[in-house]
Amino acid sequence: MPVATRDINRRIRSIANTRKITKAMEMVSAAKMRKAVNAVLATREYSNSAWEIVKNLAAKTDPASHPLLQKREKVKNVGVILITSNRGLCGSFNREVIDLVAEYINNHKKEHVDVEAEVVLMGTKGQDIMFRHGHNIVAEFTKLDMNARIAEITPISRMIINDYLSGKYDKVAVAYTDYKSAISQKPRLRKILPIDREDQELGYIGGDTENQSASIFESGFEYLFEPSPDAVLDQMMYRLIELQIYQALLESNASEHSARMLAMRNASDAAEDMIEDLTLYFNQARQQAITAELADISAGRAAVE
Repeated sequence: MPVATRDINRRIRSIANTRKITKAMEMVSAAKMRKAVNAVLATREYSNSAWEIVKNLAAKTDPASHPLLQKREKVKNVGVILITSNRGLCGSFNREVIDLVAEYINNHKKEHVDVEAEVVLMGTKGQDIMFRHGHNIVAEFTKLDMNARIAEITPISRMIINDYLSGKYDKVAVAYTDYKSAISQKPRLRKILPIDREDQELGYIGGDTENQSASIFESGFEYLFEPSPDAVLDQMMYRLIELQIYQALLESNASEHSARMLAMRNASDAAEDMIEDLTLYFNQARQQAITAELADISAGRAAVE
């Protein structure tokens, strides 16, 4: 029995050390989450308003005036930007958004058998899982966990826009995890090309699509273009796509740190429960050992007498 108590005590110390690690990781993730959430809230309203304005422009402008407004008659090639994390220990964060992309691609292939889909990755954790799904990964971009700047999105947005204009893709979407709160994150997939006024697919980052879209779309004002519609749209469309991908990255970073903080908190709580159970088991084992020793002493004394 003494050997058993030593083993139990060793396990208690091991789990207590693990709890210290998970508690420290929870605190680090909480600090990163606060910074990431501040970045999200600082740009979310601007990103949503810009999206509303350009979709309203798309409704009032001839699609022939800009190639990014022109819908393809048949969708044969789909491009998906997938934003995942670089590290694990964040619960189901990566699995949920990857499953959403897989479902999106499979639905397109069910509608049109000849549809080809390609995935552009941001974040290292998506690579292995997407390979197991059997999807084609054409590019992988470095993703910073913190202090992301819009300049980091320029290469991927430029590549996606050029591929769309060249006809490589007929439709482009971005998959990310939308930050709702510290305990709630929702995987989303929204179409970014072509820009279509009538398409409300997954709408707006960080909120209710219908409620947000009603404010501007129901208004009846007109736009004046200076110096010309072509010049305005040519500058605005490219920046808009870049901004939408950037906002999706910020949302994903905030969601990742929130998911990791919650996962580490759950791990710490589970470790606490295991320590309590093992402590009870240790006390029971020690009591049994003491009782057995007392019984041996009593038996030996009785034999002597």
